[in-house]
Amino acid sequence: MTNNRTAIVTGAGSRRGIGQGIAHALAGQGWNIAVLDLDEASAKDTANAVVEAHGVAAVSAGCDVTDKAAVDAAVSVVESELPEIGALVNNAGITSPVPFLEVSDEEWDRVFEVNVRGSYLMTKRVVGGMAERGFGRVVNLSSVSAERGGGVFGGVAYSAAKAGLLGFSRALARELGPSGVTVNSVAPGLIDTDITAGKLDPERKAAMIADIPTRRAGRVSDVADVVAFLCRPESGYLTGVTYDINGGSHIH
Repeated sequence: MTNNRTAIVTGAGSRRGIGQGIAHALAGQGWNIAVLDLDEASAKDTANAVVEAHGVAAVSAGCDVTDKAAVDAAVSVVESELPEIGALVNNAGITSPVPFLEVSDEEWDRVFEVNVRGSYLMTKRVVGGMAERGFGRVVNLSSVSAERGGGVFGGVAYSAAKAGLLGFSRALARELGPSGVTVNSVAPGLIDTDITAGKLDPERKAAMIADIPTRRAGRVSDVADVVAFLCRPESGYLTGVTYDINGGSHIH
C-alpha cells in the first residue's frame, strides 16, 4: 500500500521509543515518513530503518521542538523532499517525577516548553497547509497521568502539561474540523520503553501490573497501532477524541 502523503513524527529517534514504533506503523500503511528528533543521528537511524523495512520515502532532521526557527527549518526540509504533509504526530515529550513542593520554576517551565510549546509550534507550522488542502490528521501524545493525576512517573508538572494537550486537542478539533483536519489524543499508561526501562524496581512494576486488568504492561505497538488508525483517511469522523491505552488500569 502506498500513500501520496507524508507523516511527521517528532521525538522518534529512540530505539525502543513510542515515536519509532509510530513511524513504522504509519510506514506500514504506506505513509512517507519524516522523523524529527533532538538527536539528529538517532533520527537518521530511524528514517533509514523505516525505508529498509517498508520501502517508503523517509527523511530525518534534528529539531528542538521548543525553538520556532528550528521547527520552521525542519518542516521546510520535509516540504522540499517529500510529498505533502498529511499527518503530524506530536510525540516529543519529557517527563518529570519531581514533587510539587520541590519543583523549581525552571523545571516546571522545561516540562511545559517541550510537552506543550513544542506541540503548539509543530502544529502551528503544519496545519495551515493541511486546512488549505482539505485534509489533515494531528495526533497528540498525552498520558494517563493527565487523566488520573500522575501516579506512574509524572509529577504535577508533567500531569498538568499533558492535560494541557487534551484541551489543546479538543479546542483545535472544533476549529479545524470544517477544513477536513482531525485532531485527536492518545493517553498511554504503563508502556515498556526506554523511559520506563530500569526506572521501576521489580516489586513496584509487578504491583502496578497486578492492578491492570489485562495483567501486562503496554507495548509500543499498542500505542503505535492506535495512532496509525487515527491517521487513516477513513478515520475522518473521529476528532476531539482521547484514546486511553492502559490495559484498563484507568477506566472512567
